[in-house]
Amino acid sequence: MSVLLFLIPITLALGLLGLGCFLWSLKSKQYEDLQGSASRILFDDSADDQKRKERK
Repeated sequence: MSVLLFLIPITLALGLLGLGCFLWSLKSKQYEDLQGSASRILFDDSADDQKRKERK
């Protein structure tokens, strides 16, 4: 029973830490451009790499 005196505050602290991290990510606009990240994987980077090499 005395273990609960340690586990309950630790659980609440971890929950508040997770909530704080989630609210921080919302405030810093981590979830603004969902479609851009999803479609970025479809583009071929090799064409961009060739253009960079030609510029050097």
